[in-house]
Amino acid sequence: MKLPEITSLKALLAKPFAKQVKKKMKKWISKPFETQEKVFQNLISEATSTKFGEDHDFVGINSHEDFVKHVPIRDYEALKPYVELIVAGEKDILWKGKPIYFAKTSGTTSGAKYIPITDVSIKAQVEASRNAILLYVNETGNTRFVNGKMIFLQGSPILEEKNGIKLGRLSGISAHYVPKYLQKNRLPSWETNCIEDWETKVDAIIDETLYEDMTIIAGIPSWVQMYFEKINQKTGKTVGEVFKNFNLFIYGGVNFEPYRTKFEKLIGRKVDSIELYPASEGFFAFQYKQNEKGMLLLLNSGIFYEFVKADDFFNENPKRITIKEVKLGVNYVMIISTNAGLWAYNVGDTVEFTSLKPFKIIVTGRIKHFISAFGEHVIGKEVELAMQEATKHFNVNMTEFTVAPQLNPAQGLPYHEWFIEFEKSPENIEEIEVFIDATMQTQNSYYLDLIKGKVLQPLKINIIEKGGFNNYMSKIGKLGGQNKIPRLANDRKIADILTKPIKVN
Repeated sequence: MKLPEITSLKALLAKPFAKQVKKKMKKWISKPFETQEKVFQNLISEATSTKFGEDHDFVGINSHEDFVKHVPIRDYEALKPYVELIVAGEKDILWKGKPIYFAKTSGTTSGAKYIPITDVSIKAQVEASRNAILLYVNETGNTRFVNGKMIFLQGSPILEEKNGIKLGRLSGISAHYVPKYLQKNRLPSWETNCIEDWETKVDAIIDETLYEDMTIIAGIPSWVQMYFEKINQKTGKTVGEVFKNFNLFIYGGVNFEPYRTKFEKLIGRKVDSIELYPASEGFFAFQYKQNEKGMLLLLNSGIFYEFVKADDFFNENPKRITIKEVKLGVNYVMIISTNAGLWAYNVGDTVEFTSLKPFKIIVTGRIKHFISAFGEHVIGKEVELAMQEATKHFNVNMTEFTVAPQLNPAQGLPYHEWFIEFEKSPENIEEIEVFIDATMQTQNSYYLDLIKGKVLQPLKINIIEKGGFNNYMSKIGKLGGQNKIPRLANDRKIADILTKPIKVN
């Protein structure tokens, strides 16, 4: 049954509210440098009396040049001593007072990471989520979705407490900030959302949503895909047939393009989408226009941005620049300072600017997730584009993939090994290998030179059995939620597990 033509009060109010928000945003979009300078000065002023501010002489910081001299780039490991003081119950450490939350994430070298979230930073996150949808409304005029049900595939909202500070996954924390006017529309139920086991949770979500009028579905593409596939298996219908009024997909966390073909097949038609760039450390950007590449960098949300060329990042004292100096098409490591008390903090992501008026970015990968075993400097954006082109050209559907170097093959030269899970294993795998390799050579001159110079042989594809990536994620305890498969690795830790038989109880 289609949505009634009668326009609800919420739908009527959405358009003028969206217009008002767009007008307000235009003010800072038109003055990007002044906006970032104001954010910078406010951050320094607010944190001058904190332990971090005193340790780094914030009183003497008046410019970005001063900031670079006083505050080195840090990752979580370097910031950890300050975080541990907050975890122990101390206040005025990284930001005045205490944070109201810790976003708990998995650390790669030191176990759990506790990312502080303050009252001002969570408000900025919530506002960014709201504005992303309102800008879509302002651009398209589409308000039909507000009359239906909405689902956000996310982590459990159950929060622990540590010395008076609540902690949990970012998506679980965000669940506590759904506006009252959306509560009645929101699924799944609180009880279902609290289920920890991801596969059990998805089955419960299907039971709750299957006969509802779903209009918005949101989440990380790989996990939404699992939800869609289970609906297809259970009903024998496409998602678009089951949810006739589903017309907006909201996603973040990974590049959607490699999944797009599979999604359109599962849904049975095209739907509008909004890309978000949220993280535990802050909400950085969201899709600005439906038919333009890149997400609008949020310059007025309590975050001061610096950028370092990815190629120079591991040099001693790499140059740190602001938005005043960035250029189009350059791969940058993004460094942030925030109103949650992160200072010159390396989020780990690499970005590229697609527009400077306004400032829009795409996420190109992770600074630690790349392949350069032979100096090839292959990044996530390149492998994702190659995969995207291949799935379109050969009309095949990819479920998931990752790439690793094969340094010591049984015979022949080393090569890049692509581990791909297809919906249905193609018969022309050699042709696909040649196509992807050619696409990689076109994009990456270093890779081209290594192939031509007989240092590497062309890539090889290792087909992973259906469900193999989910089995891998289950084995390492990271199935579902905000967890995702790294596209690239300089080692074979993932590769070795994928190629071993995995027993699943």
